[in-house]
Amino acid sequence: MAQPIFKAQPTLRDVHVNRPLTDLSVAFIQSSNDFIAEKVFPTVNVAKQSDQYFVYPRDNWNRSQAEKRAPATESAGSGWELSTDSYRADKYAIHKDVADDIRANADAAINIDSEATQWVTQQCMLIKDITWAAEYFTTTVWDTDLTGVSGAPGAGEFQQWNESGSTPIEDISAQMIAVKEATGFMPNSLVLSSNVWNVLKNHAQFTDRIKFTQTGIVTNDLIAAVLDLERVMVGWAIQNTAVEGATEASEFILSTNAALLVYAAPSPGLLTPSGGYTFAWSGLLGAGAFGNRIKTFRMEHLEADRVECEVAFDTKLVAASLGVFFTTAVA
Repeated sequence: MAQPIFKAQPTLRDVHVNRPLTDLSVAFIQSSNDFIAEKVFPTVNVAKQSDQYFVYPRDNWNRSQAEKRAPATESAGSGWELSTDSYRADKYAIHKDVADDIRANADAAINIDSEATQWVTQQCMLIKDITWAAEYFTTTVWDTDLTGVSGAPGAGEFQQWNESGSTPIEDISAQMIAVKEATGFMPNSLVLSSNVWNVLKNHAQFTDRIKFTQTGIVTNDLIAAVLDLERVMVGWAIQNTAVEGATEASEFILSTNAALLVYAAPSPGLLTPSGGYTFAWSGLLGAGAFGNRIKTFRMEHLEADRVECEVAFDTKLVAASLGVFFTTAVA
């Protein structure tokens, strides 16, 4: 019996042993541009974890009490009240231990120390946006809550912006004027969830305004220009809400179909109102401008180095009268 002749030896498997590439790996690290907690309201750098600040009541400053003055008489006298409010910059922290054994046994494509730093950093960015959304991007926070409905709206309602015939420009502009009349400050910022942004950028009211002067692509800046706002921001950061080991359940942190119209001060300062302020404990040893710090230190009893991220901040609602929350803005 003739013996088989193997002409294709050695095979592809014989001449190559699969191993990880050194110039490619895949990690879902979100861009810092997707997070908004440090962008909407100004950050106040504070030396202490908690403290107070002065509050001047709005009505005392917007009421005219000047009177006619007769010759040789005193002028009308008045003044203003003064109160205080407080902040507390709570600390949030997460660490990753890098064991000596893991580092020594890692392939060339894995820089475990750098990856640990990036991982804890993203963890801190996530908690800041999650806290921001819970504090500001919800109902019963601002003085004005408006609800989007299908069809003709009633009191405290507006027609959902995904419907034909809806008027987002008029809806938003009317609230800008209302806030200005009530407070003396015109809202300058609009924060959108992803679904609302997707509807507005394709809405006929905006596309019709720019079709003869622009490229036809509606951007954040163009929507801001049409509405006479300084900024339009979209929350693109996502979070996995499932517990470890369960099926992934990812969603946008700003997951509601909502929008926040608000006045945000360009920078913090004396006698400066703002819908909100972020108080960052930058006075903490080693902390950055946002109350953040990365520490690496030895855990000898674990035979590992600990990489730790810590942030200390307070997302403080300062003036509820300066914001309008549009809930269920799209279906």
